[in-house]
Amino acid sequence: MTPLRLAPVDLLIVAIYLVGIFLIGLKYSGNYRGNIDEYLLAGRRLSLPAFVATMVSTWYGGILGVGEFTYRYGLLNWVTQGLPYYFFAILFGIFLAPRIQRSGLYTIPDQLYQRYGKPAGFLGSVFVFLLTNPAPHLLMSALLISAIFGISFWSAFLVGVTFSLFYVFVGGMKSDVLTDFFQFGLMFLGFGVMVVKLVTSYGGISFLQANLPQNHLRFSGGENWQYILVWFFIAFWTFVDPGFYQRCYGARSPQVARRGVLISVIFWLLFDMLTTTCGLYARALIPDINPLMAFPKLGEIAMGDFWRGIFFVGLLATITSTLDSVSLLSAMTFGRDLFWRLKPNSNINRNTQIGFFVIVALSILIILFLPSVVKIWYTCGTLFIPALLIPIICNFTTYKYKSSVMFTGMLGSFCATLIWFIIGMINGTVMEPVYLLNIQPFFVGILSWLLFLPFLPYRVTVKTDRHKNSIN
Repeated sequence: MTPLRLAPVDLLIVAIYLVGIFLIGLKYSGNYRGNIDEYLLAGRRLSLPAFVATMVSTWYGGILGVGEFTYRYGLLNWVTQGLPYYFFAILFGIFLAPRIQRSGLYTIPDQLYQRYGKPAGFLGSVFVFLLTNPAPHLLMSALLISAIFGISFWSAFLVGVTFSLFYVFVGGMKSDVLTDFFQFGLMFLGFGVMVVKLVTSYGGISFLQANLPQNHLRFSGGENWQYILVWFFIAFWTFVDPGFYQRCYGARSPQVARRGVLISVIFWLLFDMLTTTCGLYARALIPDINPLMAFPKLGEIAMGDFWRGIFFVGLLATITSTLDSVSLLSAMTFGRDLFWRLKPNSNINRNTQIGFFVIVALSILIILFLPSVVKIWYTCGTLFIPALLIPIICNFTTYKYKSSVMFTGMLGSFCATLIWFIIGMINGTVMEPVYLLNIQPFFVGILSWLLFLPFLPYRVTVKTDRHKNSIN
């Protein structure tokens, strides 16, 4: 990749950020002393400011993907990557967040094991593990670090792993939350100064209208309704996102969980406005680049020395704040919901640390097979959300369900989605699949549940909010 043209002061600012956030994260190195709650959930004592800071920064890590999407499709980015997520996050905050906090559990698979038994719990754990893989965030961090410092992709990949994962490897969720405070502020600072610079230097909406393709200022982006609709369904990811659950499990009280999610929506809306604006200007100013590099190239040409470095720190902070969180979640799923369930006498914290090595290896394979942030999001969301969505929603109802039917439904939904997806790749390519009847595999996975739903509930039961912890 061609290195970006940055001034020495810009490189120094980025280097100070990487080293600084690494040292801040090490504050809680080994502080958990074998305590599972401390390592995995920060002692279940997250205050409202801590909850909001870690929630906002963790959910928004796909920043180069956002730039890629806006560069390609314009305002469609906000319609598909913003609007539906606000709606589902508000529903999550009002109806689910307090109940999740009161449950006293650790992970989404805990709910599946407890409600539907071991087969469904284990299968769900595999799906959650694959859904939370940090491959897109490792891809973004490696691309950005490579472009900033002019080093090879895999050298940059190693730098990203070292400076973003090591401190959470040794300090757990406490280190994650502490670094999120700083990264939260840097995200808004970097993109805030960029928007001010763009508007004052090039003009506002009239400049964009004169220099953008017509479809970029249409909410449809020129795409068909089915493509847009599938992204709305993928936004159900909110209900199966382990990051939401982990923060709610770690919240100090049900009120903190509810208010924290709702306040986070406001910050997501503000940040979406900043990033979508930057993406539109990138397309208007530099119309012939790799879309994944839209934001880095924009920073290179639009900002002056020093402030260019601040913008790149904002980019990195947005990525690494999610990279460390998602990696912990994925490693946690491996160590606790898969490894520990097979070997109950094993050490969960140590298992989780082993999980970090597993997820890095898995991410490398995914990046080699699918080197696009948006495509990784789309593929993981398409394959695993349909299988998980129904069981997780059913968990919050007052019915008792047949475990064998729930397991079969999860497996059947995944297989139907996967088969449809593979057929699409055979008819087209990995990057541009062509689906039968132009039907997206996500819908096939959801519709396959219709075969199992009539057989799931067999009686109404009284279900309390408070579950018994899986581990004392």
